[in-house]
Amino acid sequence: MFYKTSAKLILVVLALLATACPENAVKKEEEKPKAPLSEIPAQLLNYRFEADVPAPSDEKKQNADQINEAVRLDFDNNRPQEMLDKALISPDSKRVLAVYHKIGDLQTEFRLDMYSAEGKLLSKITHEEMAVHFPDTIVWAPDSQNVAFVAMVRGRTDPLSGIEDPKKEGENKNSNTNTKAEVVETADGNTNTNTETNTESNTNTEATNSDTGDSLEPPKDVITFRTEQIYICNADGGDVKPLTQNEGLIYFYFTWAPNSSALAALATPITEWRIRKQRMGNAGYLFVPMGRPRLVEKNGRERLLDDFGTYVHPVWSPDSAKVAVAYNKQVRIYDAVAARPTQAAIPLRNDLLLASRKYDEKLKTEESSNTNTENSNTETPKENNANSQNANANLPVNQPESALPNPNTLVSFNPIINLDWLQADLLYLQTGFVRDMQIEAESVRSYLRWHRLILSSQVKTINKTNQN
Repeated sequence: MFYKTSAKLILVVLALLATACPENAVKKEEEKPKAPLSEIPAQLLNYRFEADVPAPSDEKKQNADQINEAVRLDFDNNRPQEMLDKALISPDSKRVLAVYHKIGDLQTEFRLDMYSAEGKLLSKITHEEMAVHFPDTIVWAPDSQNVAFVAMVRGRTDPLSGIEDPKKEGENKNSNTNTKAEVVETADGNTNTNTETNTESNTNTEATNSDTGDSLEPPKDVITFRTEQIYICNADGGDVKPLTQNEGLIYFYFTWAPNSSALAALATPITEWRIRKQRMGNAGYLFVPMGRPRLVEKNGRERLLDDFGTYVHPVWSPDSAKVAVAYNKQVRIYDAVAARPTQAAIPLRNDLLLASRKYDEKLKTEESSNTNTENSNTETPKENNANSQNANANLPVNQPESALPNPNTLVSFNPIINLDWLQADLLYLQTGFVRDMQIEAESVRSYLRWHRLILSSQVKTINKTNQN
């Protein structure tokens, strides 16, 4: 009898354990902390689209035009032949990068000096044969250790393209430059150029600190190229070096990773730049360059992210693990630091179509309501009723919410024009109709709307029923 009772107890315990184990396994799986998005490959990201959300609040506008008073006074009192254009203060407020030009310099060419926050000139950064271009893109690294800028050979600017005209090679009035260049084709189809430059300049480049009278070393000779390349220097204005050496490519935009490890940039071949600029100019548009996104590390290693061109500036994720780029009505996300980087394409055309239909219906309803209100005091009831019927006739016929409308009937259906990535799981995108014309009165910016993607990892769901 004892053995029979013990056997029954054992069977009951085993049955209870068999029933409890799957639930415990599910519970443990559910309680397991999710990996941060920085560790999730781009191709394994999931997203949810939210339309017409409030604009993101950007509190990190670092590169606003700030003029340090001490630096401005130094230029006003001691540098009469040089005009201060910008004074970019480092994020830690310890350094000031002076962006300026000399009388006689071309309008598109600038020079750089480094100051202390107290207005003491620390170093001259650009030598006489180096011209800084695109001053609006100059940016400090978030850790204040480096400054990135675009530069090329000075004094060879083509008025049509804003870049070097080959016909003007060797015609610099102030210097005699002999350049020997060796062009090497890389695996990704780019060209790397090793350049040896011997420069004899008629200008005395020895700099003097106007406050103390102490002599400063002249700026170091750094190789320059015939198209705009990305350069960096340290917080003291030294160690100037090119990060890119792709002769024939123009780098016109770049942004630092939040951890200051690399730059996301846009670049385009010189021929495409010239053709696009000429066509837009002939049509009366302001020139907006289009380029292909690239990653450029501080050691000079470079990776082409995509073969598609875009004019939308790429953005970094807050954890510096990924880069997002927009192409018309699609967003692509690229891994920046993975050993085997992946990418994910997020097509948003259908989502934007459905969102624009709702937005347009709302606009028409508001316009109809405003029209009826304005005419209510002057129209008879019959006239008011007729106008209401006409307004309703213009509204689209009721369709299933999942049915895609005709894009040609939607005024608010427009491409992505801006990106902002403020939180790891929130990627904002702005759509709108933008037409920037040479005649400002003809420019149009309308239907500017913000949307966002809520990002998450693709987690496999566990079916409790099957487990039980």
